[in-house]
This record gives sequence, C-alpha cells and structure tokens, in this order.
Amino acid sequence: MPADYLSQLPANRSERLTSLHCFIVAQFPEVKLSFKYKMPTYESGSGWVSIASQKHYVSLYTCERKHIQPYIDAHPGVKCGSGCLNFRDSDTIVLDDLVAVLSSVFEPG
Repeated sequence: MPADYLSQLPANRSERLTSLHCFIVAQFPEVKLSFKYKMPTYESGSGWVSIASQKHYVSLYTCERKHIQPYIDAHPGVKCGSGCLNFRDSDTIVLDDLVAVLSSVFEPG
C-alpha cells in the first residue's frame, strides 16, 4: 500500500486500511495491486476488490452482492451496499470472515 495514499488519512483509517491490505495480500499473494478510481484495487483473474476510506467508514468494494453475502449473513448489522461492505469506525472487521468474500471474488473462472 503506497505510503502517500495512507499519509492523507487519519491514523485510525490508515491502520484499518493497512490491516485490510496485509490480510488480502497474505491470503491471496497472487493479487496485483493497482489504483482504480483513486482506490487501492486488488486483481486476480477477472476478479477484483477495492478498499477505500470514506467519510464515515472504510469500504471493501466488489462488483456483486453474491460476493459479500457470506459476510452479511455472519454479521447482519454490517452496513453494506449492493456490492460493498462499509465498516464504520466503531465496527470490528472480522478478517477471518472476509476469506469467503475474497475467495468468491478471486475464484478461477
């Protein structure tokens, strides 16, 4: 994760995004990091995930609801959009439960 991107964020957001970055890369070392729409984006095959700091939360974007549904099922109180999870500053991000989300995104085919 480029330091210049993180340096523009409050410390708590920088820490959360660094944690997500490290988790994604550790779980899926083959991902390629790029920047799309000014967000760190992780790509493998035809799948992608982006992370970003928003005004009131940190977001993990995918392109479809089916990818995030396992996390929503396990954490029904999480704020979400049609293809993204939005973690408020007070929310705990359960990294182990993101494995199913990332596996769905990066699955071959």
